[in-house]
Amino acid sequence: MICEMCGRDVPQTRTVIVEGSRLNVCPACARFGEDFKTSSAGGAPVTQSVIEERLEKRERRMKSKDIYAGSTSVELVDDYGGVIRAAREAKGMDLEKFASSILEKKGTIAKIESNSLIPDDKIIKKIEKALGIKLTETVQSGAAVGPGGSGDRMTLANFIKKA
Repeated sequence: MICEMCGRDVPQTRTVIVEGSRLNVCPACARFGEDFKTSSAGGAPVTQSVIEERLEKRERRMKSKDIYAGSTSVELVDDYGGVIRAAREAKGMDLEKFASSILEKKGTIAKIESNSLIPDDKIIKKIEKALGIKLTETVQSGAAVGPGGSGDRMTLANFIKKA
């Protein structure tokens, strides 16, 4: 028989626990561990269920996580300028009157209505309150988009132009 610790060929080995591992060792190496029978009575032996539990934990740790899956974000609606202009005109306000009512410059509002300036959150809230409209929407992020459907992952085929 071969000692699992030093590798010598010996006539007889003993089963011992060395730092939590069960090894068949020669009598000379047996002094580095505890007898398997006494350690299993006194302490908790390494059982199959413990090993399986550790392997499951390891697999969960090693699994890649999609940090964007299931997350939602609040974004500005498409054509926000057109929505603002339509709501302002429905209230019967001209550009200058509306800008002064929300304490913003006329040029800033004109740029926002032409979609050339993206308003910050503070201005969005002012405009929403003054006109009674909603300029933001909740968007579900993380959905994979590809030719195979929403569940497929991105592959190199998505980037290659087929002739």
